[in-house]
Amino acid sequence: MRTVIPIAAFFLMPLLTSVWSDGAKPPIKVFVLAGQSNMEGHARVETFDYIGDDPATAPLLQKMRNADGTPRIFDDVAISYLTGLGSNNGEGFGKLTAGYGSRRDPARDGGKIGPEFTFGLTMDEAFDQPVLIIKTAWGGKSLYYDFRPPSAGVYQRTQQDIDRDRNPESGSGHYYRLMIAHVDRVLADIQRVYPEYDAEQGYELAGFVWFQGFNDMVNRDVYPVLPKESSENRFAKYSDWMADFIHDVRKDLDAPRMPFVIGVMGVGGNTANRDNLQFREAMAAPSLLPEFRGNVTAVPTAPFWDEPLAAIQDKHDQVRQMGYLLRTKNKNHANADGTMSEAQQREYLKEMEAKLITPAEAALWDRGASNAGYHYLGCAKTFALMGVAFADAILQMPPAND
Repeated sequence: MRTVIPIAAFFLMPLLTSVWSDGAKPPIKVFVLAGQSNMEGHARVETFDYIGDDPATAPLLQKMRNADGTPRIFDDVAISYLTGLGSNNGEGFGKLTAGYGSRRDPARDGGKIGPEFTFGLTMDEAFDQPVLIIKTAWGGKSLYYDFRPPSAGVYQRTQQDIDRDRNPESGSGHYYRLMIAHVDRVLADIQRVYPEYDAEQGYELAGFVWFQGFNDMVNRDVYPVLPKESSENRFAKYSDWMADFIHDVRKDLDAPRMPFVIGVMGVGGNTANRDNLQFREAMAAPSLLPEFRGNVTAVPTAPFWDEPLAAIQDKHDQVRQMGYLLRTKNKNHANADGTMSEAQQREYLKEMEAKLITPAEAALWDRGASNAGYHYLGCAKTFALMGVAFADAILQMPPAND
């Protein structure tokens, strides 16, 4: 990684060195990470070895592990993570290490990572002062409703929204408010999360990363499908609400120039369909607005989609689809007359899988994947690369206090 230091900083270095050498501590760098299930992170630690199979990413794996192969613990990077299911929210906090991905119990190591692990690793390398990550993420949440920013107004739900809601007490913007409240709570008592913190050193809100989108991308009620001949982007409202979100976050956290990263959904990689491509365009659109130029960056994540694992996933999907057809007595398969027992169906699918997926592919899948496609296949290599990319994007933007 190359760090570019503004010329003015060279004139400040003697002063900063003098102050720090007198015992004063530099302000702690604070970064907020927010979003839905992919910000939570569904890559199991068991897929770390796959990172080392690629010469391009093997050096990154070495940084992620201790000499004995265990995940690193970063003494100078603390994390507070608010997550949960429904109204059952809780916090996990401590020194950054693996296990701060998706969690069934918010306070317990979930055995998974999201982008936070290598994000913190990258920031630890970039700064001499300590780093604090405040992460707020919940699976299955939308921007149009759950994280709806105040400037967008209250979202009036349709009957379809109401029927689908598994957490009806939440309300429009509920998770936005939870996010802001948690950031405020942590910043009011940083020492609780990072005991070495000295209140006199203060803190700097140095960046925000937003990684969300799947629930908006698949919603045809809020974002109606347009005729094929239409040149409009049906997700244009997302762009407007994302701009509102950036404004409101900066206002509510009193950080008007805070660097902001939009992690652009990349599920499907380069073979994404029209909806995926339009949604990516809508996500990235706010970064092109004149008012955000230079301090909002859209980071594509499609380049980190793992094509070899995705090809195997496609074969697993074929087997699953056949399992569905066998149960529906469809005329175009082996159980057209409905006489196959459940045991016979399982054996049929087992044989089909053996024909489609070679032993080498099965071994590769077990080594590199641990979840579904909409969770980037639960591949630690993918989440590790995304974390680095998000951090690098912040480091390339002017600091919040410039």
